[in-house]
Parts: sequence; C-alpha cells; structure tokens
Amino acid sequence: MVNSDNILKLTYEAKEVNLIGTAHVSSQSADLVAQVIEEMKPDTVCVELCESRYQSLTQESRWQDTNLFKVIREKKAFLLLSNLMLAHFQKKIGLKLGSKPGAEMLRAIRAAEEVGASVRLADRDIRTTLSRTWRRMGLWTKVKLLAQIISSAGEVDSLTQEDVEEMKKKDALEALLSEMGEELPEIKSILIDERDQYLAHRIRTAQGQKIVAVVGAGHVPGIQSYWNLPVDIDELSKIPPKSRLTICLKWLIPILILGLFILGFFTAGTATGAHMIKWWVLANGVLAGLGAAIALGHPLTVLSAVLASPLTSLNPMIAAGWVSGLVEAFLGKPRVRDFENLPEDISSLKGFWKNKITRILLVVVFTNIGSSVGTFVAIPLMVKAFA
Repeated sequence: MVNSDNILKLTYEAKEVNLIGTAHVSSQSADLVAQVIEEMKPDTVCVELCESRYQSLTQESRWQDTNLFKVIREKKAFLLLSNLMLAHFQKKIGLKLGSKPGAEMLRAIRAAEEVGASVRLADRDIRTTLSRTWRRMGLWTKVKLLAQIISSAGEVDSLTQEDVEEMKKKDALEALLSEMGEELPEIKSILIDERDQYLAHRIRTAQGQKIVAVVGAGHVPGIQSYWNLPVDIDELSKIPPKSRLTICLKWLIPILILGLFILGFFTAGTATGAHMIKWWVLANGVLAGLGAAIALGHPLTVLSAVLASPLTSLNPMIAAGWVSGLVEAFLGKPRVRDFENLPEDISSLKGFWKNKITRILLVVVFTNIGSSVGTFVAIPLMVKAFA
C-alpha cells in the first residue's frame, strides 16, 4: 500500500477521500497518482482541472481557433498574454525537468479509466477565475504580475528536481503563499483561497464512497481548512461587475483633462492652451509609440499608437492598444504556422516577440501601458504650463 506524506486522508459524511498534493511538473507526482488510483480503485477521481484547461492539455491545436480581433475588442489581450506567460513559466520548468505540465492530471484520468472510476473535473472554469482576478486588479498590479512572471522565468535554469519536490512540504508552501499574499493579495485571494473553497466543495460532493482527489500541493492546506465549512458555490462562480469607483475614474480623468484645456485657453490665453495641448500630445503619443516599439510592432503600428493615444486617452470607450493591436494584426496577420508553433514559442521569452500572435498581444499591452503612463506624465506638465 502506498504510504506518502503527500497524501491527506479526509472523511466527509460516509465518504473516504484521499487528497494527493502534487507538483504540476513532477514525474514522481504522476507516478504516485497512478499508483494510488490503481491500488485504491476508487469510485471517483477528482482532478484540479476545468473543461477549458482539460482541453488545453489534450488539444494543443486549440490556439488555431483564437480570434485575435475578438480578443482585442473584448479587452482581453492583457488577460490572454498573462495566461500565456504563466503557461510559458510552467512549460519552461517542465522542459527543464523532463515532465509535461499537467502530466499528473492526465495520468490520473487514464488511471481512473483503467480501474473503471468516474472522473470529475473539480476546478473552477479558468475564464471565471481570471476574469474575477482582473476585475480586482489595477493596471499597476497587472504590470507587477507580468514582471514577476518574467523575473521568475529567469530563475528556472537553476531549478532542480529536488527543488520541485521540496515544494510539496507544508512549511515551504505556507511560506510561498504568505509571500504571495504580501506582494499580490488580489492574486492570492482569487487564485488560491477561492479555488481552495471551490475544490473542497467539488471534491466532497463527488459521487461514490471512495474518492481520490489530485490537486496541486499548494491547495492542500486550504482545502483542508475549508473541508467542513459551508461554501457558496454560486457566488464563487460569478464574475463581479466593475466597481462604481472604477467606472467613475474612467470618466473623471478625461473630464479633468478637458477641463484643464478649457481653463488654460479661457483664463491663461491661447498660447498657454496650445502649450498644454503640446505636452498632452507629446507625452501620450511618444510613450504609447515607445510601448508599441518595445513590442517590436510594425513602423505603421508604432505610428498608429502615436496618433491614436492622445485621442483615445480622452475617450473611456477606446484604448490606444486596441488601435495599434488591430493595425498590427492587419499588417502582420498570423499564419497557420504561428498557431502551430505557439506552444513551442512560449517556451522562451524570445518566442513571445517572434510569434505573430503573442507579438500582437504585446503591442496591445505595451501600447496601453505607455498611454496610461503618458496620461499621468502629461497632467503635471499641463498644470505647470498653466501655472
């Protein structure tokens, strides 16, 4: 019989649950999962996957169905890019250790089929999780998240098999979650705490008397803490609306800037008003264009960012990144090979700039960042010209 510190035995009503904490890129974890299922022959095997993530593991060609124009129009470029960055980080670790990310989940599903157990996808839909996260994150937090993922990817080369296995230890996980909570509390609350509740509910309500649940080791302490507590599964599945403050600020900043223009022209004269417009156009246009250039956008894409940003920054309904992203997509329309090479290209940071799909996303993101920074750079310059 398997005896492992990575297996937590739980009971719920008349159910016996074996909760296995795994490292998502560890071959040893995949072997442990298969061995436990083969020996226990459970009624149900729960895996930390939703339908979308299951398809992403089993259907790598799914990227060919991506509608980039729709992604840009629906303001999901930043969201998709961050998701790809996370996939890049996990895949790079997998290449380093010789194990495909999510291998233990697929191994669990195959083992369940072999022993005649039913399979339950126990995780919340990734789109709901990311949407809830994005609604609570400000632009600066999003930038910090991308920066943290990029910097972490640079440390992967020094990672060993022992390092991954060490992550399974409870004290190391608690330290990791504590650090995440301090730096990015919005991320921890939604990506970890809420999913711990969701997973606990889905696992304990699975059919059968004997259940094996396979989750990332980081979720084990949380699932244990929520195991006997009530969970509002409907509330956890909702995408919260934007806050009133966010909506107000979205309109307040353009109104404030237009008010400065009017004040400058009517109280300080035409020359002052012209100076204010000059600083507004330069700060917005130059920094937005710089963002598009950093993403290696086409020269016409950079020009579109420069021209669009001073205008779009005054319109809450349009972002400069949408304009430059659509121009880049039109000029360098992704080909079939870009979709086919996407899983391989995201294994390196260089590949993000090489692949046309991710380059378009980078253009959108960096243009918007440049435009946002340009707005806050322009305001004090305009006030100074007025003064």
